[in-house]
Amino acid sequence: MSDPTPVFDDLRDESEELDRLVAEFGPEQWALPTPAPHWTVAHQIAHLAWTDHSALLSVTDADAFHGLVEKALAAPTTFVDDGADDGARLPSAELLARWRGGRAALDRALREAVPGTRFPWYGPPMSGASMATGRLMETWAHGQDVADALGVVRAPTDRLRHVVRIGVRTRDFAFAARGLAAPAEEFRVEILAPSGATWTYGPEDAPQRVTGTALDFCLLVTQRANRADVDVRAEGPDADRWLGIAQAFAGPPGDGRPPKGDAE
Repeated sequence: MSDPTPVFDDLRDESEELDRLVAEFGPEQWALPTPAPHWTVAHQIAHLAWTDHSALLSVTDADAFHGLVEKALAAPTTFVDDGADDGARLPSAELLARWRGGRAALDRALREAVPGTRFPWYGPPMSGASMATGRLMETWAHGQDVADALGVVRAPTDRLRHVVRIGVRTRDFAFAARGLAAPAEEFRVEILAPSGATWTYGPEDAPQRVTGTALDFCLLVTQRANRADVDVRAEGPDADRWLGIAQAFAGPPGDGRPPKGDAE
């Protein structure tokens, strides 16, 4: 069993980077619209706080977490938005404190959990490392929404390796979410890291492959950018089809983002 501490540390660091971006916001900035329809900056942070709380219950109180699952099943189309709406109505200082307290509690719970434990989730149960990886992916993606609302360009880091890994591993899910059969063959995926390293997945001699930069691949699989606006390339018809539907997040297919030229 590999040591999950690095992903816990990366989740902490990713959250702290976003925290520094929003810590001094005034009311006008919290109310800024983000690229997600009907969601302000406050909605983005409220969603992270809400999901961190769900993860904390999964790790520390399985019965309470199963109660959340029942609520989600009872209102599958509104459950997530309702949670974001509730948090976004809080005073900004209270919302910020809630997010900080919740993520700190989750960090402690994950580090103190018995190694090898698997925790319930809205999909299959997850290990602590997988839980933290999913939280990092969401923190980065919703942080991107906040950055886009502000017109801020964030410097990519090698923490993106976790998002890349989820993006690659969810290939078949992206097809299934659209009622499509997944390709029978693995792809070769070669991603250029911010540090200059190359992250590789799949057989080296695979006839179909995907190449690109980590930042652009992550923007694509989290549907924070349109394929026309990223430097990610496919070789082979199935690989090309995947790049049109890729999604690293659970749930129904997302609508994605329009090309930059159509954003007006």
